[in-house]
Amino acid sequence: MSKIAFIFPGQGSQYVGMGLDFYNSSETAKKIFNQFNEVLGKNLSGICFEGPEEDLKQTINTQPGILAISIAAYLLLKEKTGIKPDYVAGHSLGEYAALYAAGVVELEDVIKLVQRRSELMSQAQAGSMTAILGMDDEKLAEMLKKASVHGIVTVANYNTPDQTVITGEVKAVEAANQVASEIGAKRVIPLAVSGAFHSPVMKEASDQFADWVANFNIKDATVPVITNVDAKPTTKKEEFSLKMVDQIYSSVYWKQSISYMIEQGVDTFIEIGPGKVLSGMVKKISRPAKVYNVADMATLEEVINTLNIQVTV
Repeated sequence: MSKIAFIFPGQGSQYVGMGLDFYNSSETAKKIFNQFNEVLGKNLSGICFEGPEEDLKQTINTQPGILAISIAAYLLLKEKTGIKPDYVAGHSLGEYAALYAAGVVELEDVIKLVQRRSELMSQAQAGSMTAILGMDDEKLAEMLKKASVHGIVTVANYNTPDQTVITGEVKAVEAANQVASEIGAKRVIPLAVSGAFHSPVMKEASDQFADWVANFNIKDATVPVITNVDAKPTTKKEEFSLKMVDQIYSSVYWKQSISYMIEQGVDTFIEIGPGKVLSGMVKKISRPAKVYNVADMATLEEVINTLNIQVTV
């Protein structure tokens, strides 16, 4: 029997106008956005719906904004179909939507956790990130070794077999970009971020986040969460408390997470949240995989119709 995984996108999938369709179409979604506004003490929904883009791109708005849309989309999918995943996973920030979907954290708690996470990450030491396309693991290791004499540089995201994102201190990442071009990368794409996310540069932010996480009621998962830091199924609350902290400065093992779920029999992935970045990644990891995304009411209806799901009343 085929299995289904829900996957949730991370920072970079945002766009002005995201979530407005849900807000206008559903009382459930409206309540979610209103609760985010209330807990955060600002008009987050207005930033998501109307921008300006410069405000939406700020980490302290991007992370809770994507989380709000992802949770609203998840609840609408659940409400209309009753579909239950066999696994859940999220890319970086998206892991928090996965934790919510798996019952690990309540709504108000996950909002507060992501609020603090985004604050700490935006306040951390400056750094940079680059997407490297078309470089095998051996050459990637060679590139990082050569560039590391200039400072901290490591892998942020193992996204697909063809795409790896590196992260670290500015000079070290610039050196890595140069080496990558010299030893045969297909493309070297510096990303428009000012932080060295998922690198040891974020260790201080991670330590501060640990103090914050200790105040929350973390629960066992109702469905296995394939966690970023190790691409392994996690259900125990003690492990989540540790992994949430480690995730800030650790690599995101995304291609390994998708491969693990496929090995366990998952053949259908539903991306839940703005955009369809993860859908593209999954297809590059496994061409036979069936991939759908729920980003607005139209794509929600497409998923219902395509999968021939019995809509609950």
